[in-house]
Amino acid sequence: MSELGPEDEKIVILARSARARTQATEGAAVRDTDGRTYAATTVELPSFQVTALQAAIAAAVSSGAEGLEAAAVVTHRPMVDGASVQAVRDLAEIAPIFRADLKGDVQEVLQ
Repeated sequence: MSELGPEDEKIVILARSARARTQATEGAAVRDTDGRTYAATTVELPSFQVTALQAAIAAAVSSGAEGLEAAAVVTHRPMVDGASVQAVRDLAEIAPIFRADLKGDVQEVLQ
């Protein structure tokens, strides 16, 4: 994987930290078009479930974000969940989505 810029590295670190804090299945972070960042984890409750990216996007949208510059998800899975990708694409057609392993090493960039 190529070197990440400092702002992209920041959202990977935020996603990893969110996951580590709660031992959730996944951690995610997004950066909106104003440069603000939002982090979240997978929510798995009996009454509803959301992916970490969906939760981070919900936090961004509820704070007034109108678009995204980039997203990151830290996961043990070999690919980003389709619902997560679609949630990013709802706000940004071309924002990169960084998929990192549990150590924070980026394994894939979805464009």
